[in-house]
Amino acid sequence: MIRSALSIYKNAYGGLSSGAWLLSLVMLVNRMGTMVILFMTIYLTQQFGVSIAKAGFVMSIFGLGAITGALIGGKIVDSIGYYYVQFGALFGGGIMFIVLGQMHSYISICVTTYILATVNESFRPANTVAIAHYSKEENRTRSYSLNRLSVNLGWATGGALGGILASYNYNLLFWVDGLSNLLAAFLLYITLSPKRNLFTEKMRKEKNIIITSAYKDHTYITFIILTFFFAFCFFQMFTTIPVFFKEKFDLSVFFIGLLMALNGIIICFFEMVTVFSLEGKRPALHYISIGMVLVGVSFLLLNLPSINFALIAFVAMIFITFGEIFAAPFMNAWWISRANHNNRGQYAALYAVAWSSAQAIGPFAGSLVAEYSSFKILWFVLGGVCFLLSFFYRKLYHPAVLSV
Repeated sequence: MIRSALSIYKNAYGGLSSGAWLLSLVMLVNRMGTMVILFMTIYLTQQFGVSIAKAGFVMSIFGLGAITGALIGGKIVDSIGYYYVQFGALFGGGIMFIVLGQMHSYISICVTTYILATVNESFRPANTVAIAHYSKEENRTRSYSLNRLSVNLGWATGGALGGILASYNYNLLFWVDGLSNLLAAFLLYITLSPKRNLFTEKMRKEKNIIITSAYKDHTYITFIILTFFFAFCFFQMFTTIPVFFKEKFDLSVFFIGLLMALNGIIICFFEMVTVFSLEGKRPALHYISIGMVLVGVSFLLLNLPSINFALIAFVAMIFITFGEIFAAPFMNAWWISRANHNNRGQYAALYAVAWSSAQAIGPFAGSLVAEYSSFKILWFVLGGVCFLLSFFYRKLYHPAVLSV
């Protein structure tokens, strides 16, 4: 039994390129220090005494900056290459996280947050294009999952450590986040810079390839709209849900950090083997649809009456995590299959914009509903949206429109 399980894990992780592994190592180092975004709403409401709506607005500003960064990053990836965009985003983002921790007025926090997001989030489209470069078609979904594993292992560590640090001094979160970005930039340089790694792409354009615009791919645009609404719901996990756990469930900051860490731990243990077992057996949109249902259920669980709020929070986190496992890696694999070497930056930018736009609107909209209506209404609405998304993702699949 144990030998069989080990064999499954070995096969799930086998056959991936060294470039994919090195890129995942960079991501692990970077995300191990990721704490600020997890605790930003609590930081603002607890330390600065601002309302939930104002705290949500800051997170929306982060989303607006992320949109700007994604568009800029996607544009220049197709011009100068994914390595240079990633390095600049990590280095600049590290500096800006430290600067943000020194801001002590609401206006200065808003302005610095926008600049930080613009710089830091230009990393996203470059990173997704880099993964495509370091992978083969037959293991691309697993390559994305390996990268996500690193992200979530970092989240698990960062969430737990962030809860401990926040219990002592919130300002420490900004320093650790900034220094981890700078360390990741250095690691990227010594392992994957074009001068030090022969497999890293030096910018070139493939000839005899028709460069189609991602903006004219109507099926892809529909996919992007659906992804925006999913991300709108999903981002509540990092904004309104922690506040809900604190204010309504009366959970400690440390326990909330452990719940966030649980998300990463489950992904680390189960995502790669799940993707390995499912990849190629059904259309990617089928698995994405299942993920929507699981995330929808997680929101509805938060409205269950119970005297054991910690148990409800625990089960809800499990459902939303498995929903993420079914949806996220197959989303990446689906959109990259529609792009080619010369327009991947465009496709990556639109995909990043979908998430960044949701990050700009979702936290603020969710916090407004929570403050002026109730958390219960918010969870019912989000659950219903996820069930509708499941239906529309299934409708999007048709063999005739899956070819690029």
